[in-house]
Amino acid sequence: MACDPDGEWIVSSVAPLTMVAVHAHPDDEAIFTAGATLWARHHGIRTVVVTCTNGQLGIDPSGRAGNHPAHDGPATRSARLAELTLAAELAGIDRVVCLDFPDSGMAGWPGNDDPRSFTRQPIEVVAAAIREIIVAEQARVVLTYDERGFYGHPDHIAVHNAVMAAITPGGTPVQRVFYPVMPHRIVRAARELASEGVAVPAWIEQATSRDDESIDVIIDAERFAKNKQESIAAHVSQVDNADIVALEPLRFNSLFGKEYYQCGWSAREFASDQRDLFGGLR
Repeated sequence: MACDPDGEWIVSSVAPLTMVAVHAHPDDEAIFTAGATLWARHHGIRTVVVTCTNGQLGIDPSGRAGNHPAHDGPATRSARLAELTLAAELAGIDRVVCLDFPDSGMAGWPGNDDPRSFTRQPIEVVAAAIREIIVAEQARVVLTYDERGFYGHPDHIAVHNAVMAAITPGGTPVQRVFYPVMPHRIVRAARELASEGVAVPAWIEQATSRDDESIDVIIDAERFAKNKQESIAAHVSQVDNADIVALEPLRFNSLFGKEYYQCGWSAREFASDQRDLFGGLR
């Protein structure tokens, strides 16, 4: 793929298709888009994950959350980046880039006010870093969060804003940006796990659900559900997902074997076949 003098991207017939997923923390690539990256690997599509923070405010080796006064940030960072390497392999990802910004923590945590944290970084700095990767990889499809960050996490919202700032001025090969979303029925079913004694993580409990009409593409990754579950499990430090990881495989598959995407931006009029993130781009 190359750019002509008028700024339009010319697609080479021999260039491999590439998809870039931009996330906030190590484990988001497993939770939100592992089905899509495994689907892409199966179809010969190169996949790249950009993780914007190092996740140092996750659960530390002593089980302390990132807002605990004795939380061990350096140890958490090391553990989470090591977990990311294994999880990415299990999720069919070809390349992982960590921008290594400090995690900001959940809404209201002290980390939100740290001038070094991800949410305090100039958007143009983050957007430039993301844009550089997208252009270098000649990515035609980008996956990232919607404007609410899927469930309101400040770092997720900052990622959304940075991705859109990287894409919308033009001058990149990107044709579509998709948001992973969950339909009402899946969110309800997942939340009902709590009545069975399953610890439901925040990304389900606080998720914004969507009606079926707002979902543009459904990726059927049921054949890869075991891989997705193992990818989430690779992030062993994040014990808030432990009960999801422990679900019986058929139950996990029924809830998370399909991934749902809304087209958040398209360079041209978008017409989907509802099964293919690259529909019409091949």
